[in-house]
Amino acid sequence: METIVMIVHVCAASSVIGLVLLQHGKGADMGAAFGSGASGSLFGVSGSSNFMSRATSVSVAVFFATSLTLAYLSSHRPEHTSVIKLQDTTSVTPAKAGDADVPSKSSETSVKDTPAKDVPN
Repeated sequence: METIVMIVHVCAASSVIGLVLLQHGKGADMGAAFGSGASGSLFGVSGSSNFMSRATSVSVAVFFATSLTLAYLSSHRPEHTSVIKLQDTTSVTPAKAGDADVPSKSSETSVKDTPAKDVPN
């Protein structure tokens, strides 16, 4: 369901971009009056603005509806959980009272008895 709505959403966004770029601005009629030749279009002089504006309105309405639908679908997922509520599965077991961080005698003597290694310059 979400994939279908996403495809319709992308198509609506593309059509809105295309239709807005194809439309003439408000000042295009003034340029056509002075002979620029831009007044002739596929739908005629007045039909172009009506068709394009209606198609743009429909595309914007579909884009708005799919945006709301995608927002609703993403917020009502059954596996939606909070990151804070997730429990750590790799928890460390607490140390016992007798296990202090004091090194034993055998580890102290083995560290002292090993010769130091030369570090190259």
